[in-house]
Amino acid sequence: MFYILQAGVATIADTVHKAAAAAVPQMPEKISMWDLLQKGGWIMYPLYVLLIATVFVFFERLLAISKASKIEANFMSIIRDNIITGNISAARSLAKNTDNPVARMIDKGIQRIGKPIDAIEKSMENVGKLEMYKMERNLNILSLVAGIAPMFGFLGTIVGMVQLFYGIASTGEYTLNTIAGGIYTKMVTSASGLIIGLIAYVGHNFLSTQIDKTANKMEVASAEFIDVLQEPTR
Repeated sequence: MFYILQAGVATIADTVHKAAAAAVPQMPEKISMWDLLQKGGWIMYPLYVLLIATVFVFFERLLAISKASKIEANFMSIIRDNIITGNISAARSLAKNTDNPVARMIDKGIQRIGKPIDAIEKSMENVGKLEMYKMERNLNILSLVAGIAPMFGFLGTIVGMVQLFYGIASTGEYTLNTIAGGIYTKMVTSASGLIIGLIAYVGHNFLSTQIDKTANKMEVASAEFIDVLQEPTR
C-alpha cells in the first residue's frame, strides 16, 4: 500500500510539473538584425543601394564643403593692406594661391580693378554663383533619396502583403501566427525605407546649412572688398 501511495504522489507531482511548464510563456526566438532585414525580400536590395548612395554623397559633400569654408581670419586684412598701398600684384598673388571660394571671388574682383564698381560687383557675383553650384553639386541626390526611399519601403510592404494573402487564399491556412509573422516581416521594408529617407533628409539639411554659412562668408568678403575699393574716394 505504501508503494502504491508513493507512486500516486509521484504521478501527481509529475502532472503538476508539466502543467506548470506549459503555463510558462515560451520566450520568443531571438533573431539577428541581418536575418530580420533579409526577411524584407528582394525590395531590400534597392534600399541598400540608396543607403550606400546616401552615405557616399553625404561624406563626399561634407569634405568638399568643409574645405571650401576654411578661410584664414587675416585673409581680407592682407588683401586690404595690399590694395590700399597699391601693391595689386601681391594681393592678386595671395588670392590666386588660396584655394577657397572667397579667394577665387576676390581674385576676380582684383582682376577687374579700374573698371566701374558695378562691373566689378557683377563679375564677382558670377564667380560666387559658380562656386555655389560647385558646393551644391550632387546634393539633389540626397533630396531624391529622401523622397523615394520611403516609397520603396511601402512598395515592399504592399507586395509582401499581396503575396501573403495570396498564399493564404491558395493554401487555406490562415492562422493568427501565420498572418502576424507575414505582416511583421514585410513591414521591415517600410521601416528600412523610412529610416534611409530620414537619414538622407537630415544629411541634406545639414549640408545645406553649411553651404549657407559659406555663402554668408562670401557675401561679407565681397562687401568688404567693395568697401576697400571705394575707400580712397571717400
